[in-house]
Amino acid sequence: MVCVFSGLVASDVLSVAAVSADSLGREATASPGARRGRTLWRARPHRADVGLAVGLATVTIAATLVSSGQAPYRALDAVALMLAAMSGLALAWRQAAPLVATAVTSAIVAGNAAAGYSVVAVQWPPWLALFGCFSLGGRGTRTAGVAMCAVAVGGYALFDRGGLPVEAMAGIAMTFLIATVGGDAARSRRAVAAAQHARIRGEAREQALATERLLHEERGRLAGELHDALGHTVNVMVLQAGVARRLFADNPVFARQALTDIENIGREALGELDRMLRVLHPQPDPRPADPRWENSQPGDGCPGRGDDGADDVDAQERPAGISGLVVLVDRIRATGRAVDLDAAPVDLSAGTERALYRIVREALTNAVRHTHTGRIRVQVSRVADQIRAEVFNEGTGFASPVPGRGLIGMRERARLEGGSLEAGLVEGGFRVLATLPAHPVTRS
Repeated sequence: MVCVFSGLVASDVLSVAAVSADSLGREATASPGARRGRTLWRARPHRADVGLAVGLATVTIAATLVSSGQAPYRALDAVALMLAAMSGLALAWRQAAPLVATAVTSAIVAGNAAAGYSVVAVQWPPWLALFGCFSLGGRGTRTAGVAMCAVAVGGYALFDRGGLPVEAMAGIAMTFLIATVGGDAARSRRAVAAAQHARIRGEAREQALATERLLHEERGRLAGELHDALGHTVNVMVLQAGVARRLFADNPVFARQALTDIENIGREALGELDRMLRVLHPQPDPRPADPRWENSQPGDGCPGRGDDGADDVDAQERPAGISGLVVLVDRIRATGRAVDLDAAPVDLSAGTERALYRIVREALTNAVRHTHTGRIRVQVSRVADQIRAEVFNEGTGFASPVPGRGLIGMRERARLEGGSLEAGLVEGGFRVLATLPAHPVTRS
């Protein structure tokens, strides 16, 4: 019998792994009345319990055939076999409806004794059902199960023809302890297994959310990179194309230079796109296997090489020092806007230099995008251990700045380098002021 109880403990604990999180959630959120109704009237027995019930019914019938008919008990008949079979089969609802199983098996014990049959074969199923009450039920279920088993023991003591010896009372007490303590232990193990299952699912859910959050942040970063890189070049290309169209007949040399600038800026934009696509979808570099790459020279129009291709995008995207700002200002001047540059050479770290270039580029792009006249002043100076970059667009009637991707990107770049950015209306125009830490480059 102890082996049977051990098997029930393992069965109850392992059943936790088979319960899905959805069913656990539905059971937790269902009303007590709904759970009670399903348990008592519409409960479907577990497959493992059906096998257990059939096996115990077979054993009970065999024990009845062997033990019945001996004095002073009643002779074996069909009623005794029916009671033995019903006692074993009732355990099919041991987990689905433990109180029902306990009530049926307890009633059979008392009825079996009242009918004059030996209880040797039908005395074990009530304790197995009581084990289910302590393993699966709450305090009310446990109390009701104990009361039913007490009724069974009382009926047995009252009606049994063989009397109730002390040895039988000791066996009943021991079996009661095994059923209750073992059921409580199984309940505790189920709770531990369910908690571990919930913790694992919680960790998996947190990991999935963290992955999704990182993916969202990466997408935002890439969107900002594309905005910074292509927003400037496309705006400059549109402005220079307009200049070329207006001056094509009167000043073809200047128009031709504007078209050349458009070509170069367009190639730079394509190179930036190519670089970002290689970051998103890394692939082996095809150039060593293609003879077109072998002898190409800078500026010969071969894609991916020299100053026209993607290899030099980083150099174009991160110009060295103030010279990069000079190139940037010349592009804006080529659109017909007056731009003044006042910048003294300073040694900057790569991160600060890159942030400075992109902030100035975005500020110039916004200036030529939102205004068509007015002088633009770019001033870069060092104050103590800080670099101040100011882009001032002269004019009147500016609208209040709307926090779009451009302003957000500039502030974020300044923040990442440990600096700050101010953008807004001032007397005489619109100003963008970035303050960045100097972090001079260490030279050997």
